[in-house]
Amino acid sequence: MYEPKIIGFLCNWCSYAAADLAGTSRIQYPSNLRAIRVMCSSRVDPEHILRALTNGMDGVLIAGCHPGDCHYLTGNYKTKRKYLLLQKLLEQFGIDPNRVRLEWCSSAEGGKFAQVVTEMTEDLRKLGPIKIGEGD
Repeated sequence: MYEPKIIGFLCNWCSYAAADLAGTSRIQYPSNLRAIRVMCSSRVDPEHILRALTNGMDGVLIAGCHPGDCHYLTGNYKTKRKYLLLQKLLEQFGIDPNRVRLEWCSSAEGGKFAQVVTEMTEDLRKLGPIKIGEGD
């Protein structure tokens, strides 16, 4: 059975802590996610996402602090703007924009983090493996 590979860029202050809370609380979620801790979700460049998708990842999760709660004040607003532009870019490259997901998870939302990873894994299973250049 096909199991999607997901790379997650997780904000150090909130989303990474939410993932940690899910683990320490023993909340079950699929092990399809490979987490990369970034200081702020705004540090994720669209090139990182495109590189991940063209090098074997089936999906990318960007997770950060809730708007208004960013430790760097406006980082998550910048992330949202980049994400919206990236969605258009993915369509132009023939990649289904549903392969990239943006979520806000606070450090106290371990359950929400587990739910997001579970939903994303299920959605990617339905999409199947990524086929770059073949009209994903």
